[in-house]
Amino acid sequence: MKRVAMIIVILAMATVLSAQQQGTQNPPAAQPGAGQSGTAQPGTPAPPAKHPPQAKTQPEFDAYKAVAVTTDPVAFEKAADDFATKFPDSELRVVLFRNGMHLYQGANNGDKMLDMGRKVLKIDPDDPEALVGVAEVLAERTRDTDLDKDQRLDEAMKNAQRAVETIDTDIIAPAETPKERLDAYKGFLRSTAYSIMGTLALNKEKFADAENYLRKSIDAYPAQPDPVAVLRLAVALDKQDKYPEALKVANQAVALTQENTNAGTVARQERDRLMKLTNSGTPAPAPKPPDGDAQNQASPKN
Repeated sequence: MKRVAMIIVILAMATVLSAQQQGTQNPPAAQPGAGQSGTAQPGTPAPPAKHPPQAKTQPEFDAYKAVAVTTDPVAFEKAADDFATKFPDSELRVVLFRNGMHLYQGANNGDKMLDMGRKVLKIDPDDPEALVGVAEVLAERTRDTDLDKDQRLDEAMKNAQRAVETIDTDIIAPAETPKERLDAYKGFLRSTAYSIMGTLALNKEKFADAENYLRKSIDAYPAQPDPVAVLRLAVALDKQDKYPEALKVANQAVALTQENTNAGTVARQERDRLMKLTNSGTPAPAPKPPDGDAQNQASPKN
């Protein structure tokens, strides 16, 4: 959940800025169903197009600003809940709950991140960022001993699939957001969604499906491949006896990870195993991984 987290923060800040700018311009009241996506049924009016969240009144906007500056995740959640109680129809509830999801993500609190993501989805079930956030927590933190394991993993898959469907239609950025930043953000979300699907397929031993999803994950955000997605792709290929191709991918995973991390250790073990299977000789020294937060401490389930 750490890969290029800054891109989310940047877009979230831009969304907050948009709400601040629009909140002082007497924005129109939301129409029924505003902020929701979907396909209109024959004979019924088309749902209103999504727009950046807006405050309806100055008191609502002032209350929003007071919550938005809070940085402690626990205090932020309480303030956001109080705001939602006071302004139960406010479009800005989604912004606050989504930002609360980010704060808990930064604190590495998956359970609370899940709670905040679900609060977003209760208001807007097609919000791509919340769909991805909830799916990621469910996919990575569900254990075989969980009594609701199957339900959690099914929810993760459905959310990831829905996110891929809504990323292009339901990401509403402020008009001043540079196109390249928005495209990168969408690519990151799409990459994460496919990675989640690949992980779920891998754990169910559906290795061909896992390969397909993980390749899509890497292709969706080629500027910064997720090391764990690359590693899991190597495992999926290995499980299909595609050893030479798996070794090539495993070498890429080694290049993207540091030796003293969970992912780095597993990547090197996978590479060494594949080298023995393909009689490729002694492993070459791994290239120095790129700077930045390219690490993910999770390792694939074998």
